[in-house]
Amino acid sequence: MALSETENGCSGGEVGDSDVIVKTCVLGGFAESDETRALISSLPEVHRDMVTSEPATQRFLVIMNRYQEQPHLLDPHLEWMLNMILNFVRSESSPPSLVHLGFKFLYIICKVRGYKIFMQLFPHEVADVQPVLDLLTRQDPKDSETWETRYMLLLWLSMTCLIPFDLSRLDGHLESGGGKAREPIMDQILAIAKSYLVVRGSSRNAASVLVSKFMTRPDVKQKHLADFLDWSLTTISQTNDQLLRDIVVLDGALQSLAKVFKHGKRDDLLQYAPTVLQCLEQKHLSESSEAMLRKLGVKLIQRLGLNFLKPRLATWRYQRGSRSLAANLAMSQSTTATSAVTSGLESQEQEEDYDIPEEVETVIEHLLVGLKDKETIVRWSAAKGIGRVTGRLPKDLADEVVGSVMDCFSFQETDNAWHGGCLALAELGRRGLLLPSRLTDVVPLIIKSLTYEEKRGACSVGSNVRDAACYVCWSFARAYEPKELEPFVNQIASALLITAVFDRNVNCRRAASAAFQENVGRQGTFPHGIDILTAADYYAVGNLSNCYLNISVYIASFPEYTKAMIDHLISMKINHWHSVIRELATKALHNLTPQAPDYMATTVLSQLLPMAVGIDLHGRHGAILACAEITHALYKLGLQTNRTVVDMISSECVDALKNIHQMVSEPLGAMCGLIEKLSLSKMPFKNEPVIAGWQWLIDDTIKTLHLISSGAKDVVSALSALCEEYYQAQAGQADSQIQDVLVSQYIEGLQSPQMLIRSGSALALGCLPRFMIHSKLKQVCLNSQMCTVSQKEGSFTEARRDAVKAIAQVCTKAGVCANGSPDSALCSENVADVYGTLLQSMNDYTKDSRGDVGAWVREAAATSLMDVTVLVASSCMMCCLAQQAAEKIDRYRAHAGNIFLHLLHSTEPAVPHIPHREELLSIFPVLNWNAPSEAFQHITQLLRLPHYQYHTLLGLTVSVGGITESTVHFSSQSLFDYLKGIQNNCAALLQFGDTLLSIFRDNLRNDRVVIPFLNMLNQMLANSCFEIFTTQEKAQDVLSLFSKSSVLFCGLIQFQGEVRKKVLSQLLMLLCHPFPMIRKTTASQMYEMLLTYDDVIDPVVLDDVMTLLSDANCDMETVRANRNQICDWLGVPRPQIVGKVPGTG
Repeated sequence: MALSETENGCSGGEVGDSDVIVKTCVLGGFAESDETRALISSLPEVHRDMVTSEPATQRFLVIMNRYQEQPHLLDPHLEWMLNMILNFVRSESSPPSLVHLGFKFLYIICKVRGYKIFMQLFPHEVADVQPVLDLLTRQDPKDSETWETRYMLLLWLSMTCLIPFDLSRLDGHLESGGGKAREPIMDQILAIAKSYLVVRGSSRNAASVLVSKFMTRPDVKQKHLADFLDWSLTTISQTNDQLLRDIVVLDGALQSLAKVFKHGKRDDLLQYAPTVLQCLEQKHLSESSEAMLRKLGVKLIQRLGLNFLKPRLATWRYQRGSRSLAANLAMSQSTTATSAVTSGLESQEQEEDYDIPEEVETVIEHLLVGLKDKETIVRWSAAKGIGRVTGRLPKDLADEVVGSVMDCFSFQETDNAWHGGCLALAELGRRGLLLPSRLTDVVPLIIKSLTYEEKRGACSVGSNVRDAACYVCWSFARAYEPKELEPFVNQIASALLITAVFDRNVNCRRAASAAFQENVGRQGTFPHGIDILTAADYYAVGNLSNCYLNISVYIASFPEYTKAMIDHLISMKINHWHSVIRELATKALHNLTPQAPDYMATTVLSQLLPMAVGIDLHGRHGAILACAEITHALYKLGLQTNRTVVDMISSECVDALKNIHQMVSEPLGAMCGLIEKLSLSKMPFKNEPVIAGWQWLIDDTIKTLHLISSGAKDVVSALSALCEEYYQAQAGQADSQIQDVLVSQYIEGLQSPQMLIRSGSALALGCLPRFMIHSKLKQVCLNSQMCTVSQKEGSFTEARRDAVKAIAQVCTKAGVCANGSPDSALCSENVADVYGTLLQSMNDYTKDSRGDVGAWVREAAATSLMDVTVLVASSCMMCCLAQQAAEKIDRYRAHAGNIFLHLLHSTEPAVPHIPHREELLSIFPVLNWNAPSEAFQHITQLLRLPHYQYHTLLGLTVSVGGITESTVHFSSQSLFDYLKGIQNNCAALLQFGDTLLSIFRDNLRNDRVVIPFLNMLNQMLANSCFEIFTTQEKAQDVLSLFSKSSVLFCGLIQFQGEVRKKVLSQLLMLLCHPFPMIRKTTASQMYEMLLTYDDVIDPVVLDDVMTLLSDANCDMETVRANRNQICDWLGVPRPQIVGKVPGTG
């Protein structure tokens, strides 16, 4: 068995940046043969108990399901598996549970291999008929647990119906032992078949198979066929397809009729076909709401159509060789000798054409209607019916059918009609019924279908049409000689490659790639086919970004495809309804520009500029971005030939690009992208009014960041590029007037009461080039720091996050100079303030309706600390990172952990002054921080390093005392493992306890820490982590940990002496707490505590105490009286009510 396992970089139609890798699993044989034999042999032992039978069944199911895609590997083993199970079934000593389990195993095999193959292995001798019939008669059709038994017995009975003897010979004497007449076997089988045709479940499908085998027997059709057809038609006529019960009955009748007309002889059934067709027309199944009924109706109608026509192959059909290689070779050698004979035979057969019954026209009309059905299964069945019926028609009538199918390809039709039409054309082409003379009309329709997409609301339909069009191209490759398709090769090849590379749906891209590969292999005329297939195979096209940005460039390097791909992007993709497709299309145009620079500069830009100011918002967005990308690509090409952009495009295009912002105000993101690319392209607009217009547009966009789909990235990139190109008085020196205006404006924005303006201003300051913040660093950093700490508990979380990012960006651009000016560089005077702000931001745990939004600030602070620490180092930062790396949210834990390791292992430059560097290097290998099972076992090792113990334990507190099961499990397990390791080290355990006390004191009013802290401590006590202290009477420091928690006080009861007395006193006070929930919880915990620790109270009064604790929900006076009684029994002083001091209310 060969295995190759990998992952796909992108699914569906979405964008993914990871490399495209493939996951395949190819099996070489039935490797579990021995295990399967053992499982089947164990059935007599496991059938009695569900506990043993269910694991065996599930294991057998897992084994069989592995062969769903390669079921033929089971063929050599089917017979012995069937025989082993039938031995149990046939045995008279086998209990019913064993029989049912055996049939369940048979059904699992049948499901994988398919009933048509598997049922042929059932024994079908004369001796098998009566036992199978008797066993089936004893079954209860309403028993939902044994439906597999009935299903397999019906299939077995179907095979026994194939015995070549008249069934009446098996009846013998028809008198039973009691003198009553016994029903003939023929009647018994018919009764069983009818009874199971009207039941729910898979048994109905098996019953239709039984009917098809039984009713087509020579002896049965003479006696019962007409009656059965009458029964079926009566059933169809009298049922209501709106009632669930009638739907089941109608399904069974239609299934059985379809199979009878499929397997029966035409001579026997032709006389009944018009009546059946008339009944179906009156039923109007095409209007039913049930897709399965409509499908069965189409299936039955096509079978009736085939019965109306003689079973012959059309002599006029197009044939491309034979399936047999030997036949092909023999045909090529004898072509000339037989050509005259063949033409003579054809003309003779054409002369013998017979009249086509009128009913055939009705059949074809129903099938054409089925092609437009809203369900795929109906359209697919109708398409196959069109192919089958057309194959028996004369040439002229068949051509009319092809014309009717082509009428589906009208833009007045829905996507369902286009899909059905593609399926029908594929079937006609595959069967040689679509003559080469029709290709001139058909190929343009298929080209349109390959790019068919219709917008519906917020999405689009048409992916099934494009997929079916690929199937048509695939079938054409196998159906026609290369000379027939040669005139259409370039059209089909370009259309298939465009779909394979630019389609949004991954299934369509892969279908187009497979169709292209089929044409390359069988036609051999597709330009550069082999070369393209190596880059755009079935698996490579799975990643949408890779298709647009890489594969398209390679394909466009062949001149046959360049303009077709560019034209498709301009006409279909830059105005696409999905923004991701529009953006990828513009990037693809950027990459394709070097392949056709003149075409882009002269033709494409002239098409895009009117679209950029059009009324269609999607088209405008895509056209503006496309103009920006193409202009920038032309600039890069000009660098290689010492030409500017204005030398390559017309002056009209330059003016249009300059004035776009005056004609449209949206989309803002696209306009910012245009400003960025035009600035990077060094357009000669310096000191012109357009620059002020661009700056106004950027400033306005900063205030409305939420309206931009791509977020703030486009805005800050545009501002940075604009400053670099147009705001330098000379190289490296800013225009002082513009510098003062911009910096003051954005600093003022940091104090705005509007969050969006704050956030945008922070991002703007962070993106300014170095020359723009020169001599302004102190002012920028001070206000950014104020922004990070102001409104700490308010709703400015995004602004604080962006301000933290801005501090790091500004400091990084300003650089480090130890003795420099604090207004120009990061120096000894301002480095402490910067670090203080960033470290303080690491403790932002703001929460709102969105959850832990403070995590955004902490993530930004961790990244900023890493950036700044590449320049300067701080040991406090490593502690804060360790705390974040021990917390509960996987994403932020991984982010902090990766930064921690990056700083630890950094060599260029190496980060100095990291405490315990050598120990840290030995503790932390390369690991998956996202996996709690890996991360926490290394994080807890930091607890043995005094410098990191406080912050690490603070982070672990939130994880161990949290609610996420996996995080709690692995973090607590790692923490308990550490504590067990220091159980005999009293000093280490005392230091750990002191750290616990410090955390508790520092966070007494912080619910985010206190609640999980108490949960964590409760787990520690339950796991006897402080057992070393249980023999000491004085453990005063431990008591201060539990001033508020009844759960923990009950755990502390194990400490004897003065601690126990104070614990009991606290618990008894909580019994009279004003809040009922606290009283109830305390009473419940005390109840469990007294059951657990039997030395707390005298056993004589234990029952009385338990009774009083059970009444904790009474009124306060009763509760207080009960509490005082418990105090007397426990020997604890009664708590006294403290009155309010006058004037302190």
